[in-house]
Amino acid sequence: MIKTSLLIMTALTVLISMLLSWRERRMAAARPAPPPVRGRRTPARPGLVARARLGLDRWVTAAAIAAILTIAVLGGLHWLRVIQR
Repeated sequence: MIKTSLLIMTALTVLISMLLSWRERRMAAARPAPPPVRGRRTPARPGLVARARLGLDRWVTAAAIAAILTIAVLGGLHWLRVIQR
């Protein structure tokens, strides 16, 4: 049962992370462009630490959602088994 929950959690984490990154890209494309800064040709991109932090936040969020879903699914299966007895 532990191997099953770990496998489910890993798969859900990857899928949810992909969905979150897709949503971030989609929301960024829908957002209007900020007005240009005077004296600068292109808007500044976030630095290395800021990009790493965004990626880490996405993976932690995905893992938390996957953990909740795994607990709910396996807990539900357990209670179905208990009720049937």
